[in-house]
Amino acid sequence: MNLNLDFASIIERWPTFFDGALLTLQLAFIATMLGTAIGVLGAIGRRSHHPIVSRICGIYVEAIRNTPLLVQIFLVYFGLASLGLKFSAFVVAAAALTINVGAYTTEIIRAGFDSIPRGQIEAAEGLALSRAQIYWHVVMWPAIEKVYPSLTSQFVLLMLASSVTSQISAEELTAVANYVQSDTYRAFETYILVALVYIVLSLIMRAGFWLLGLVIFPRRRRLGTPL
Repeated sequence: MNLNLDFASIIERWPTFFDGALLTLQLAFIATMLGTAIGVLGAIGRRSHHPIVSRICGIYVEAIRNTPLLVQIFLVYFGLASLGLKFSAFVVAAAALTINVGAYTTEIIRAGFDSIPRGQIEAAEGLALSRAQIYWHVVMWPAIEKVYPSLTSQFVLLMLASSVTSQISAEELTAVANYVQSDTYRAFETYILVALVYIVLSLIMRAGFWLLGLVIFPRRRRLGTPL
């Protein structure tokens, strides 16, 4: 067996790969920011004393967690089109990824909320803090700090999962790879390079989240707790 690898024709397309990697990070950033907001609201809703609110949030979480991401993307893509709403593949991809990660983030943050001792909340009530102050200072931030490593891992997985948006022609990294390999007939070399780029993107995101954790959770930095 003679394995003949030729990366020259692949590497010369580096501007195309760079654009695809940049769009992948843009999708991940948008979905992370909006998904975090959905996750916080969803976690609060899941713990709500109003059964209708809690039930709606629960249905949303279970529906997303028990269906494939690709199916969700198709539902958003074709669902909006059937309503006469035309958006670019990028907008649809960002929306579908946001809906997906929002459900997983909801459960992660809810677990963080549940980890806060009841006595800590009662102590805050004894200090006459308002409900909003208790949720912000005593529940939410300590909860997010506890689950921060899980959240960051979920967001990195989201970036990797964005590859399936190539199925609706979102021109992210995997879509670019599909185009390049069909043009150069060097599929093996193309996907080796793309795999390496994904690894670099993952390391960049993890480093970014680590630095962000040092900024927003200084107590962990003082205690030397890993993020």
